[in-house]
Amino acid sequence: MTEAQGQGEGVADGAVAKPSMRDALISAAFELFVERGFEQTTIDDIVRLAGVGRRSFFRYFPSKEDVVFPDHEQCLAEMTAFLEEASEEEPVKRACDAARLVLRVYAAAPSFSVQRYRLTKSVPGLRTHELAVVRRYERTLSEYLQRRFAGRPDRGLRAETIAASVVAAHNHALRSWLRSGGSEDVSARMDHALGFVQQSWSSPGEEAGEGEREPEDVVVVITKRGTPMWRVVQEIESRTGG
Repeated sequence: MTEAQGQGEGVADGAVAKPSMRDALISAAFELFVERGFEQTTIDDIVRLAGVGRRSFFRYFPSKEDVVFPDHEQCLAEMTAFLEEASEEEPVKRACDAARLVLRVYAAAPSFSVQRYRLTKSVPGLRTHELAVVRRYERTLSEYLQRRFAGRPDRGLRAETIAASVVAAHNHALRSWLRSGGSEDVSARMDHALGFVQQSWSSPGEEAGEGEREPEDVVVVITKRGTPMWRVVQEIESRTGG
């Protein structure tokens, strides 16, 4: 539930709930970004249009860049909590399900998501900020997978590679949807992309924390050419205890 939704509870039928101060700042910021451009808009401009004080802006957002991505801190916290829950779910699937939590935030406000995507594409500084945010999601997934693969000698490589794959698949599906203007079925796109990751990395029967499997015994028997097959079989059985 959004902050604005929470504050709107209890309003009489037919009345319009007043947006929260946070939502008012976001709305004012994007209105100015579209009208003037991101670089030309100052924090003073935003608070003036929102009708609040400058101190109120920094109560919610550390910087002007952060007002463009107002939902990422909460989303990252939800993802972290989801991954920390005790679960026997296959680890790659769990990581993919965590990525779907991020998608839910975008899909809940398609118009805003598309507007933000177009703004971010046009401002290099915002693109850099977004990449830093994405890296935090990837690191969170990697740390979770390293815990789940604790018994594997390749856990670091495996965890970081799978985390990067999940993020890449998520971003591929999300950006395809955003380029379409948010008009297509983003859930279907995401299921296809993350399904590819699961198919590529999930091993049948593999459990979390399972170490490397013991190599199967190999028996080499050297016989003379023309030795009867029954004698070869007999020799193999004698070596393997069969």
